[in-house]
Amino acid sequence: MILKPMVRNNICINAHPMGCRAEVRLQTGRVKAFRDRLTNFDKNGRGTPKPTHVLVIGCSTGYGLASRLVAAFGYGADTVGFSYEKEPSSTKPGTPGWYFNHEFDALAAEAGLFARTFSDIDAFSHAAKDKAIELARERGFQYDLIIYSLASPVRTDPETGTLYRSVIKPIGRQYAGRTLDVFTGKIAEATVQPATEEEIAQTIKVMGGEDWQLWIDALDKAGVLGRDAITLAYSYLGPPFSWPIYRDGTIGQAKLHLEKTAQALNEHYQDAKGLRAFVSINKAVVTRASAVIPVIPLYISTLFKVMKERNIHEDCVDQMIRLFAERIYRKGETQIPVDTEGRIRVDDLEMGPSVQNEVSARLAMVDESNLHTLADPDGFRNDFLRAHGFEVPGVDYEQEVLSFE
Repeated sequence: MILKPMVRNNICINAHPMGCRAEVRLQTGRVKAFRDRLTNFDKNGRGTPKPTHVLVIGCSTGYGLASRLVAAFGYGADTVGFSYEKEPSSTKPGTPGWYFNHEFDALAAEAGLFARTFSDIDAFSHAAKDKAIELARERGFQYDLIIYSLASPVRTDPETGTLYRSVIKPIGRQYAGRTLDVFTGKIAEATVQPATEEEIAQTIKVMGGEDWQLWIDALDKAGVLGRDAITLAYSYLGPPFSWPIYRDGTIGQAKLHLEKTAQALNEHYQDAKGLRAFVSINKAVVTRASAVIPVIPLYISTLFKVMKERNIHEDCVDQMIRLFAERIYRKGETQIPVDTEGRIRVDDLEMGPSVQNEVSARLAMVDESNLHTLADPDGFRNDFLRAHGFEVPGVDYEQEVLSFE
């Protein structure tokens, strides 16, 4: 079978096995090329000890996968990953993350690194936490870096069995803004009705910090949370014009809960365990979800154009290399730089005044006639398809896929 991307309403519903594997290999090669930059100690022995046993919750794509790649192939860390994926069948491919996880494990084995990936367990469940604990006890280690990068639209409460669903909606009033279909080049007006109080509460349950707290509590109670460990959760801030649908909307409320959870973890564990908990505000990148958030595709396409013209564009791998090398494990430094809210910021290049002023000016002028001059929809489209194993350099997409395994 010749596999082509199946895209419906900016959602890709299939994946290319060979392309997914090739994408992970390319990302791994880029991390290896930057290993010399990932030195954490100076000549006087000052610096934060590098990660040795890393747990990534939400490890299969985007920032979670990039974090795991940097930890493993940049620092030589043992890694444990969780993400709930759909396996391939004899007639259908699996989810992209299933292939990404399998290729990561294969590459880690080739490099002599320990890696264990759980793709068949709901990361929100007690069973997932039990597996992480059991594995650490079996191998006699404690986790010194815990990355929380889940991006699920639903969550089942492990105590009550209640299923919660998140929504991307404004709060208090209707939102209207322009959005872009990167596959047709059409710009349209998108209107989103405000969320109900129930929808706000459910979004916080899914995307807030409750489960992150449960993970840290479970690891500590079991004795597998390392002394002076670091834990990170990922978030996004974005420009003010996007706040009605993002920062001030349902997602924003969940992200605020995430930030409060970081504060609570620090208050509870810092003195007794030396734990440091942070929310890292990362740059806008293309994910499987970003294509369907109103205004975001047009904004990201324009942002990409501006940052590429200035040679400061970054994808997930670039961001995570910088997060690790210039924030968490800085050479000769033990303090992690944060903003006034205690957050790590690696969105600094995106949010620089010069970049934002240029993006805003272009957004005011862009239409379908000048889209490719002022923005980079092709770059958005390429990143989106590569997240599903399509348009990956070096892959022959005219070759028949004989097996989906």
